[in-house]
Amino acid sequence: MNVQEDFNKFIKDAKRVLKVARKPGKEEYIDLAKIAALGVVVIGGIGYLIVVFGYLIGL
Repeated sequence: MNVQEDFNKFIKDAKRVLKVARKPGKEEYIDLAKIAALGVVVIGGIGYLIVVFGYLIGL
């Protein structure tokens, strides 16, 4: 495949994705925000525990 064929395939795929994409509703958006916030809290908690553990063992 050459560059022109690759580009045309990309444009075709992009059009297909945009055709089936939709804007999330308020309820779905709130659920996604909750999941993201939970992920931030979990990762932050793990990082905090690593720092505390390092402090306790003298690193």
